[in-house]
Amino acid sequence: MSIHADATFEIKSWDEKPYSEIHGGGKLTRASVTRSFQGDIEGTGTLEYLMVYDEDGTASFIGLERVVGRIGERSGSFVLQHGGTYDGGAVTATWFVVGGSGTGELRGVRGRGEGSMSGQAQHYPMALDYDFES
Repeated sequence: MSIHADATFEIKSWDEKPYSEIHGGGKLTRASVTRSFQGDIEGTGTLEYLMVYDEDGTASFIGLERVVGRIGERSGSFVLQHGGTYDGGAVTATWFVVGGSGTGELRGVRGRGEGSMSGQAQHYPMALDYDFES
């Protein structure tokens, strides 16, 4: 039986740099991001994104994020794998807990979530449906 966690996150830092230009106007970038979580998930996330931008400014991205903190009453760390798109200021993304990445009381955690975000908010919503391996 999965548990639903609702949280918000705030982007504390975003350092994005291109590493390859695509003929015609696109580019590949790498971003190092730090996020803080509040709510059913609390803690700090350290995230590395790889992104590919089209010449029109839309983008696709993948990322890995180590979250250190707690989910519900359990503390430890886990890794989220991200994937999604950016189009006209709106982000659509999915994420899941990487199997075997949980530590401490979060050992055996598994889960997934999806969401959409737009605009320049201070706090963005995030949900995760999770459980633990038996």
